[in-house]
Amino acid sequence: MSTQSSSVLSPALEPSPSPSSSTSAAARTFVRGPLLILVACLFWGTTGTVASLAPAGPGAATVGCTGLFLGGLLLALTTRGTLAVLRAVSWPERAALLLGALAVAGYPLVFYPAVARTGVATATVIALAVAPVFAGLLERTALRARWCLATGTAVAGCALLVAGQEAGGVRADLVGIGLAAVGGLAYAVYATVGARLIERGHSSRPVLAVMFGGAALAVLPVAAADMQWLATGRGAAVALHLGVLTTAVAYTLFGLGLRHTTASAATALTLGEPVAAAVLGIVVLGEHIAAVSWFGMALVLAGVTAMASPADSAAMPEATARSASDGGGEADRDGPSASLPA
Repeated sequence: MSTQSSSVLSPALEPSPSPSSSTSAAARTFVRGPLLILVACLFWGTTGTVASLAPAGPGAATVGCTGLFLGGLLLALTTRGTLAVLRAVSWPERAALLLGALAVAGYPLVFYPAVARTGVATATVIALAVAPVFAGLLERTALRARWCLATGTAVAGCALLVAGQEAGGVRADLVGIGLAAVGGLAYAVYATVGARLIERGHSSRPVLAVMFGGAALAVLPVAAADMQWLATGRGAAVALHLGVLTTAVAYTLFGLGLRHTTASAATALTLGEPVAAAVLGIVVLGEHIAAVSWFGMALVLAGVTAMASPADSAAMPEATARSASDGGGEADRDGPSASLPA
């Protein structure tokens, strides 16, 4: 009888989690997840401003390619499983990796010249706006009503951003705007390639390391064309910042954070990048942004946020889980950073 009573009463007597333990668990999740993603996005937001601080002499593309060479090489050399991925993929998948590497290599060739021509804030926001548009087209999601509305909002924001420049007495540089848009296309291509390979069960960080390592080799001729600027203290600092912080460290932090962050939350947190870029452009470089352009930026951010539909947000963690569980022992040995999607 006493045993029966204790078995009946025991569920009621089980202690419930205290508010303090729930708060500490939430704090640990924030530190391990969203905070790391936010720090990574803030690092990315510094790229245009830091590149603009490079010594006079090298072209903007040379500065950007030097950073990619250092960061891509560092990622490839420090990531376990890079060679294993190359051995495991099929020939069509190797062709996809080559395409992804070329897209990664193309990004600094167009984005940094766009920053030099249009300013940090404008180039960053335009690239951010068109990247999900191109990604949607590549994934054949363009017919969704939500996607079309979000795309229209982002495009309208870009138009207002350019109009604000004209209203402020600054002639809009259409070449620079076009280069920023091509940069968004390059990002969409390598992100799509990475996502497809991860969905097929390949470990995510090695996939990223292969693409960035290949891109490092591809941009080496551009980076090596002018290396005198690296002999100065400021030049070396700029190159190390772009290579180590905004590439190797930022992508590693982003991958670590995604293990404890939903895809929708990660998408919202990435909006910290253009905000950081705009603030740094104004404070550090003295860029002037008209009120109309600020409104345009707000529309772009709203459009990009709306592009993260609930269906897409649900799919990303599932693909990430598959890459960690089905990607072979290498994925498990990589630890937290193995879940990094492109």
